[in-house]
Amino acid sequence: MHYAQRKKTQTKQNPQETLAGRFEQLVEMMPPQAVRNEAQYQKTLDVIDRLMSRKKLTQGQALYLETLVQLVQAYEAEHHRIEATDLRGIDSLRHLLTENQLNASDLGRLLGVHASMGSKILKGERSLTVEHVRTLATRFGVRPELFID
Repeated sequence: MHYAQRKKTQTKQNPQETLAGRFEQLVEMMPPQAVRNEAQYQKTLDVIDRLMSRKKLTQGQALYLETLVQLVQAYEAEHHRIEATDLRGIDSLRHLLTENQLNASDLGRLLGVHASMGSKILKGERSLTVEHVRTLATRFGVRPELFID
């Protein structure tokens, strides 16, 4: 099944729910391993989202997040390439949101701003900050330049 057509299987979790602070504890929760299918992919993305929604990460959480992002990037490079390589800026962001079944409110939450800001960004009423671009590049496993017109 093509990625954009799959049904969203993730369950909403409270992003502020307690996560272990040490790398070893996080590994016990979910050992990092090569992502081989959509179920593993979604589960890994869920943990990445939970970590990225935290205001501050411990060193162990930051290392674990980096590890998971690298595993997801490897999977996406093989299975979820952006086919329209000429997409840039807001168009590439819209494409990635659609591919990940996210909406404008989800974008706002992902960026750590009010949910309504996601809509303003997509309409071109507000610009992405450098930190927004970094967050998006990490979350979607793409180069930051993709979000610049």
